[in-house]
Amino acid sequence: MDGKVQGQNGVSAEAPIPLLTSYTLGKFQLSHRVVLAPLTRMRSWNNVPQPHAILYYSQRTTKGGLLIAEATGVSDTAQGYPQTPGIWTKEQVEAWKPIVDAVHAKGGIFFCQIWHVGRVSNTGLQPNGQAPISCTDKPLTPQSQSNGFNVAQFSTPRRLTTEEIPQVVNDFRLAARNAIEAGFDGVEIHGAHGYLLDQFMKDHVNDRTDKYGGSLENRCRFPLEVVEAIVDEIGADKVGIRLSPFADYAEAGDSNPEALGLYMVESLNKYGLVYCHMVEPRMKTVGEKSESPHSLLPMRKAFRGTFIVAGGYDREDGTNAVAENRADLVAYGRVFLANPDLPKRFALNAPLNKYNRETFYIPDPVLGYTDYPFLEDTE
Repeated sequence: MDGKVQGQNGVSAEAPIPLLTSYTLGKFQLSHRVVLAPLTRMRSWNNVPQPHAILYYSQRTTKGGLLIAEATGVSDTAQGYPQTPGIWTKEQVEAWKPIVDAVHAKGGIFFCQIWHVGRVSNTGLQPNGQAPISCTDKPLTPQSQSNGFNVAQFSTPRRLTTEEIPQVVNDFRLAARNAIEAGFDGVEIHGAHGYLLDQFMKDHVNDRTDKYGGSLENRCRFPLEVVEAIVDEIGADKVGIRLSPFADYAEAGDSNPEALGLYMVESLNKYGLVYCHMVEPRMKTVGEKSESPHSLLPMRKAFRGTFIVAGGYDREDGTNAVAENRADLVAYGRVFLANPDLPKRFALNAPLNKYNRETFYIPDPVLGYTDYPFLEDTE
């Protein structure tokens, strides 16, 4: 894909690969299509973002680059991991402001991913030691965490009553409003990876008999109520969503993921969301690529906004996805974590730092966080 063009004074210059061409994302002008994927880092003491996140995000900011912040809790029942940030209190909103300002100072576009983990939690992380909430009261079996070292223990969830669901929708709405107050350019609704919205959508989890369970339409009702509330609150031009219909993270699989994905994107079209961010079918479980007969292409074709793909992409793979019109933007997680100057490295086809999985989730404010070298430091 790397073609030569005549540069100044007749010197040949590399034509940018498709991944590094400009793109208009709603009202935002992007200078390239390499997106920082939302990455849980567990370095926010007492669920409050910390000053060390200023350096972490600004290191990964380029002028006209899109960054999606780590998953951020919408309420005090939303947490499933220690030291993850929230955005439901004034203190949290104030703590996010200098982080957002640092990204904007370098010309970046910054969306906040907002989530509720649902049953992927335990009583120790819940207010007053109460049970986590979900669409179901089926517990999760203990799982090794995505760093491959710790085993996560989950408490039996409490099934939300029909009457309680509007309150959770309202928590998402308020979190979105708070994100805009903190200065974020928009929010990404976390509807993926086995967390609360995904628990409602997936028929392997959702065993409800009310209007939020049973049919595909009913299972998608709560996620779409969240979408509608947030669009009404902050405007569709500031709202994206992440979905993983094919994944079965946290035992949240579905018997017909393609139908689920298509139903969701067709429903989302009615709201005019700025983007849909989908996880590749090859990412069935955390961090492991596998062969899959499925494709996101039908969803890509059906969705009328910007389509972002994620899941095990490298430079060549991402370039091909854009060149073949399978995606508008490509989100990079672990490789962007380890290479703060990833767009520059892709431009130069430079070697990449290797990521260290053992430091993904440790509470250290530097190690494995802001100490990955830039290209000029390695030469």
